[in-house]
Amino acid sequence: MTNALILVAEDEPEIAEVIAAYLEREGFRTVRAADGRTALDLHLALKPDLVMLDVQMPRVNGWEVLAELRRRGDTPVIMLTALDQDIDKLQALRIGADDYVVKPFNAVEVAARARAVLRRAGGGGGTMLRVGPIEVDLDSHLASVITGDEPERHALPLTLTEFRILAHMARAPKRAFSRGELLDACLPGGEALERTVDTHLSKLRRKLEDAGATGFVNNVRGVGFRLADLG
Repeated sequence: MTNALILVAEDEPEIAEVIAAYLEREGFRTVRAADGRTALDLHLALKPDLVMLDVQMPRVNGWEVLAELRRRGDTPVIMLTALDQDIDKLQALRIGADDYVVKPFNAVEVAARARAVLRRAGGGGGTMLRVGPIEVDLDSHLASVITGDEPERHALPLTLTEFRILAHMARAPKRAFSRGELLDACLPGGEALERTVDTHLSKLRRKLEDAGATGFVNNVRGVGFRLADLG
């Protein structure tokens, strides 16, 4: 479920910041909108995996945004509101909300609700992980880099271990992984030394750069490595 893009449509900056911080800590990517019109524009442009939508939004209110999202498709939506009335909950569900959270809420609970809704929807990045121009298809075990104004796909000739490392890091692109973590996750049951990870990452970095994805696979001093999300 990590790596999913979540649109946080909330006009109170402090609340939006807290929600986004907790979601990102859980490995999600976020984008914010401070009004309903911006939320609709970002939904159309970015096609997020989930929308967290405040009811009392300026320009276009949450009910109208939800109705438009349902006309467009079935993007999962969690309504955020200070209105704690059964009629409001019923209206949210009638229009097509997937869940309903009443303020004040616990941000940890909101992140858990997001994970649950994405799981039910079969979303959260599905079997395709994307980090900037990099795409990792978990079903086909293929990875590629997409570049250019007229998008061109460059297949990455990865070994099994390189693919496992790329996929593991792509699930949480902002997280720093230690060598030990990558070793346990991507070379299970082996007796390789932690420094072996450096060799695999060096080759992976070179293949990404050859395909046009420069600046990814970064060293994090004193920790390990991060797959930079430059998108």
